[in-house]
Amino acid sequence: MFLGSQTIHGKAHGLIVNADDWGRTQRDTDQILPCLRSGVLSSTSGMVFMEDSERAARIARENNMDVGLHLNFTTPFSSPDVPSKLLEAQNRLSRFLRSSKLAQVLFHPALSGAFRYVLQEQICEFERLYGIAPKRIDGHHHMHLCANVLWGNLLPVGTIVRRSFSFSPGEKNALNRMYRRWLDRQIERHHPVTDYFFSIEPVGKAEHLSKVIDLAETSLVELETHPVNIDEFRFLTGGEFSRRLGSVRIWPYYFAVKR
Repeated sequence: MFLGSQTIHGKAHGLIVNADDWGRTQRDTDQILPCLRSGVLSSTSGMVFMEDSERAARIARENNMDVGLHLNFTTPFSSPDVPSKLLEAQNRLSRFLRSSKLAQVLFHPALSGAFRYVLQEQICEFERLYGIAPKRIDGHHHMHLCANVLWGNLLPVGTIVRRSFSFSPGEKNALNRMYRRWLDRQIERHHPVTDYFFSIEPVGKAEHLSKVIDLAETSLVELETHPVNIDEFRFLTGGEFSRRLGSVRIWPYYFAVKR
């Protein structure tokens, strides 16, 4: 079985390649779709209340695609049918989260209700579009990790959640790495996660990709991509990415483990 071929002493390993922003625009969707069909992606993360959300969900249902919810607190909802109350609430959150680099780590008690409302509405809309509750949640601009979401315990328990970026000593300062370790511990208390999480950027950089591949030999690693970026699209579909992987297999779907 495929699963057995990617376990070491019962521990799953390999690469989960996920594309963000499914449904954000028609171009986002159309750039992700051939990557999914070619097998260089395991899954994608879908946005709701956006201009292409309806069409993207229909394509995903028809093709049995693995789609998680890409929570969005920062980019204005672009669907013409979004209730004005929801637009206003999301705009308030966006203004706060974009106000400074520290906003993501600060708990804003006056916005607690707005965060809960905007998050729940996106979960409900995902259920309407895809016919099921999201089994996996990550965030646009990684704002699913903001203090109001985590401290407010807003993510459904048991749902797979994307961890924070993985960095080695020297890549970020010690305080940054400590904060990320704390974030990961909070997530792991209630949610399955992968062992590591990286972005595909910088695209094609040998040292970066070699590190990801080496870890995937013995661990479960998620690699984030945005195929709407033409450099990423060409790297994923042109054959070079697959050649670089060597013996490392790409999982055909997204999963994670509970610690």
